[in-house]
Amino acid sequence: MYVGVLELDVLLGDVHSLKQKRSLVRPVLAELRRKFEVAVAEAGHLDLHRRALLGVSCVAADPGHVTAVLERCERLVAARPELELLAVRQRMLGPEDD
Repeated sequence: MYVGVLELDVLLGDVHSLKQKRSLVRPVLAELRRKFEVAVAEAGHLDLHRRALLGVSCVAADPGHVTAVLERCERLVAARPELELLAVRQRMLGPEDD
């Protein structure tokens, strides 16, 4: 079993409140869940209204599949015009990581 984790640090466009931030972030999280069947959450910068840290995880038997899914998730977020991708970090845990 392989577990992949993707952290996406994003800057939000013209946002002036946490309520506006939620209205931009929630649809992105829902789309990631629906399209790729991954676990996803806003995992950081919770008190900043123009920044968000999105966490995505995927579990599969094949490490290549995990990597491919996480890369597609990254491309989806990068393609959103209302978000600017500042940093990406990807990690993989496998059977040898006991």
